Order: sequence, then C-alpha cells, then structure tokens
Amino acid sequence: MKPGYTGWQHLVHSTRYSLKGLRAAFRNEAAFRQELGVCLVLLPLAWWIGQGPVEWILLVGSCLLVLIVELLNSAIENVVDRIGTEHHELSGRAKDISSAAVMLSLLIVGLTWGFLVWQKFLA
Repeated sequence: MKPGYTGWQHLVHSTRYSLKGLRAAFRNEAAFRQELGVCLVLLPLAWWIGQGPVEWILLVGSCLLVLIVELLNSAIENVVDRIGTEHHELSGRAKDISSAAVMLSLLIVGLTWGFLVWQKFLA
C-alpha cells in the first residue's frame, strides 16, 4: 500500500489486501479450507442452538477464532519456509507453537459447542 492513504482510500486498499489474503489461504491451505467448510456447516446451526445473542456470539466467535488462528499459523509457516527449507530448531519451534495455537482454538470450539449443545438438548 502506498504511504499517505487515509480515510476511505486506506479502507479500500486494506480490504483488497485482506481479501487477497483470504483467497490465498483458500487456494493454498488445505487446513483452512477444511476448517472453513466446518464453519459453514456450523454457523447456520448456531442460530438454532444459541438461545440469545450471547450464546450465538460464543458459537459464531469460536468458529471465527479457528479461522483467524489458522490464518496466523499459515502466515508463520510461510515466513519460516521463505527463510529456508533446511531444518532449524527455531523454525521448527515456531511452526509447532503456531500449530498448538490452532489446536487450542479447536479445543475452544469443541468446549463451546459441546457445552451449549449439551445445555440445549441434554440438560
């Protein structure tokens, strides 16, 4: 982005770059496509399961959190791979840590959805 963009110009250019990033993640990252597919199935269910706006935002937000963390994980992996393909302890650690972040975000989804489904149907 050119320096000096402000206001609407900045918003338009930032939005373009963000959409470009989403397209790149969709095209190049299988995990992102899989998680997006699961989110697209779960999001309509959130309207049915959630009883009120707080529960709905917890269900939807947990799904979006996974996508956000996956995007960051993919960005870290791409930067590490850009630096070099040879094995380095710090490169491996960075990839492992970002992968752990994805795992924890998936745990949040499981706990959130599991508890609210249990509360609605089994309690």
